[in-house]
Amino acid sequence: MPAIVKLQLSLQAFAQAISSLDLEEKRQLQEIIEQQIFEAEEAQYEDDVETQEEIKVIRAEYALGESITIDEYFKNRSNQA
Repeated sequence: MPAIVKLQLSLQAFAQAISSLDLEEKRQLQEIIEQQIFEAEEAQYEDDVETQEEIKVIRAEYALGESITIDEYFKNRSNQA
């Protein structure tokens, strides 16, 4: 199990540390940051009350047949051709 070290750095000191990395290390860091941003945004999106309400409305529309999925649309479209 790798050791975990928590540091407190100023943004400027962190930027200087990043500057010392080679290109491949910077790409690896970018991938890590992008994944963490994606996960944080996804969690925030799922917890958003407005988003939850929109999802409920859409699900109700599907249940009533007022909306269809994109797959259903393309299937219906190809059957009409």
